[in-house]
Amino acid sequence: MSAEVLRQAVTLRWRGTVVWAAGLAALVTLYAALWPSIRDQPSLTDLMDAMPEVLRSLLATTDLSTPVGYVQAEVMGLTGPLLVTLYAIVSGAAAIAGEESRHRLGLVLAAPVGRGRLVVEQAGAVVLGTLVLAGVVVLALLVSGAAFGLDLPAGHVVAAGLHLGLLGAVFGALALGVGAATGSRVLARAVPGVLAVLAYLLNGLAPLVGWLEPLRVLSPFWQSLGHQPLLTGLSVRGVVVCALAVVVLTGLAVPAFARRDVAV
Repeated sequence: MSAEVLRQAVTLRWRGTVVWAAGLAALVTLYAALWPSIRDQPSLTDLMDAMPEVLRSLLATTDLSTPVGYVQAEVMGLTGPLLVTLYAIVSGAAAIAGEESRHRLGLVLAAPVGRGRLVVEQAGAVVLGTLVLAGVVVLALLVSGAAFGLDLPAGHVVAAGLHLGLLGAVFGALALGVGAATGSRVLARAVPGVLAVLAYLLNGLAPLVGWLEPLRVLSPFWQSLGHQPLLTGLSVRGVVVCALAVVVLTGLAVPAFARRDVAV
């Protein structure tokens, strides 16, 4: 049946995705609920000015006294990218390596399902779950923002959510690829996790370290969120680059998985 692997993967993971989504929605709502009590405090600006320059760069903070600046610092600067990327890596590691470690992959491959199709549809499930999670962040921001007076441009929030989802999808596809190539769930989590931290630091520190600036373009964080979509809206280049990265990583995973003996 067409897309049967995708359907089964989504079915198996929907409970976990719902838990992640509920947690993220609650966190975003909490941040929004705090806004009325702190928006008129001049200490916010003083706090930002007192922050070390390296921390301001890593969090991509702007003016904490404005709704966009507040959400950028509290949600889109670190918390949102961290949690969405973490979900994508865990999901990607479970797609191939996780199923193999549970000795369920051999049963799937015994059915008339090619290895290439298995990889592609599992990648589709990872990307879909990650975009759903980012969509929940968008919905929570719009709903809680309206409820607590956090005035945000809806179009820019949607754009930020799309970039957030694609950022996670890149690392989710990387986790799937490492798992497909090695069969190790530990490596499938560790490799993209370490690279995600390095990419985040590269994006944040490049403005302060001259020799890093030319390398900043290599960071998915810069491609996705470097232009601060809450302020500037959608970046077509960022969308295309991240989408192509997902396609390329998935494409590389197909032959890597095809050449490997699978534990049954």
